[in-house]
Amino acid sequence: MYPSKDMANDSLDVGEWKNEQSWEMANRNGPVMQAPAGRTWSPMATEANPYAMPAPAQKSTCAPRGGGAHRPNSTKETVKNALSLWGRKVGEAGRKAEDLSRNTWQHLRTAPSMTEAAVGRIAQGTKVLAEGGHERIFRQAFSAPPDEQLRKSYACYLSTSAGPVMGVMYLSTARVAFCSDTPLSYEAHAGDNTEWSYYKVAIPLHRLRAAIPSASKVKPAEKFIQLVSVENHEFWLMGFVNYSSAVVHLQEALSGFHNLQA
Repeated sequence: MYPSKDMANDSLDVGEWKNEQSWEMANRNGPVMQAPAGRTWSPMATEANPYAMPAPAQKSTCAPRGGGAHRPNSTKETVKNALSLWGRKVGEAGRKAEDLSRNTWQHLRTAPSMTEAAVGRIAQGTKVLAEGGHERIFRQAFSAPPDEQLRKSYACYLSTSAGPVMGVMYLSTARVAFCSDTPLSYEAHAGDNTEWSYYKVAIPLHRLRAAIPSASKVKPAEKFIQLVSVENHEFWLMGFVNYSSAVVHLQEALSGFHNLQA
């Protein structure tokens, strides 16, 4: 059984970001659905993961400005607007309205705060347009060489021991990767000033052993994709808007790449 949002916060572990090498991002027993409320990220013993990497960001561009982001007065109104605006954009790509609405709602519910998720997703859409599309963002984030082509990108969450992190999964001709939508704050050492980094994962296709779809037995709408490296490092992705498409293209890319190498 997968952990659910109904679990008590005290039963969840608090994760760490290891600034020197990498961050442990996945609970080996399954996805963690919600971060403990009111807690900060604190150091704990973790296993270095070669596919996870910090990406320092400038404080001036990442830290909250002027007392924090604007928050609408009505959570329901914010979510309704997000579903309408974002749903129309994604719907143009061919998704049926009913499935899109259901998946988008589940996507927003995955976050600890539905309001922040709705506002954040709209902000990310604006950023993608301003910066020239997902491919340009992918190339900048992962320093992709000219011969590497982006195939697909999917809005989703990465499960971490401190809760789900909103971002985008990228599938290219050479790797599967994830980058958080915004930089996240952390303390590298106790008492240090707050630092900001993007949460990033990059697994070359030749190091990816499996991409396994699954769903919660208790809440079937909660669907996951488990990425397993050849060294058995695991990453859990969840809250996809286009879950079926992500599963199909991941498995096709993995199968095709391994067939070429055979």
